[in-house]
Amino acid sequence: MKTVLKSVTQSQVWRSIFRHGLPLSNRTRAEAVLYSFFLHIHPAKVRKRSIKFTYTWGLGGLSAGLFVILVITGALLMLYYRPSVQQAYGDMKDLQFVVSSGQFLRNLHRWGAHAMVAIVFLHMLRVFYTGSYRPPKEFNWVVGVVLFVITILLSYTGYLLPWDQLAYWGISVGTNMVRAMPFGLGEKISFLLLGGNIVGENALVRFYVLHCFILPVFAVLLMGIHFWRVRKDGGV
Repeated sequence: MKTVLKSVTQSQVWRSIFRHGLPLSNRTRAEAVLYSFFLHIHPAKVRKRSIKFTYTWGLGGLSAGLFVILVITGALLMLYYRPSVQQAYGDMKDLQFVVSSGQFLRNLHRWGAHAMVAIVFLHMLRVFYTGSYRPPKEFNWVVGVVLFVITILLSYTGYLLPWDQLAYWGISVGTNMVRAMPFGLGEKISFLLLGGNIVGENALVRFYVLHCFILPVFAVLLMGIHFWRVRKDGGV
């Protein structure tokens, strides 16, 4: 057992995720506390190159800023939106024509979402082409890939919420593409997303919960880990 634990803790995967071995000695116990995300969100020391402005104009910081804007505007939109087939489209029309500055708020949320997808993609390209995914940063690269997937899912789940023809058929086409996955996975994933076999009330509620709660919570947690590891590992 000790041999297995030693081989695991000395592997590249372990050292990419953790910066210390098992807390079996005073040194490793101290390192476990020092490198804890929840105890040291801001590390005691950071590399200068990891916090200076770069030629990429801080694409990661811009992504985080857009996420904050989307959270704020999304919370305000939730005050006027009801995830119901009978009321969703009417609420969107009220936001556009009745609510004071409602159209500006909705457009800010919509175009902010489009910009976030583009900037996160450009940020990943920059990380890839500059080799910033190499050891010891490969774990943070994986976290970034998951964050990009969550960003796409946030954009996709928000697509249905206006409940207009464009949203309805867009989600219908997307879920039909999912059904084409092999080994029967497509049918199960599509049924899980829609809460049935058609785009209806269940699908709208599920997409609303995913868009407004589940995916943002995972995004916030992973962003915290991502930024913390950037500060720990340094920049390019």
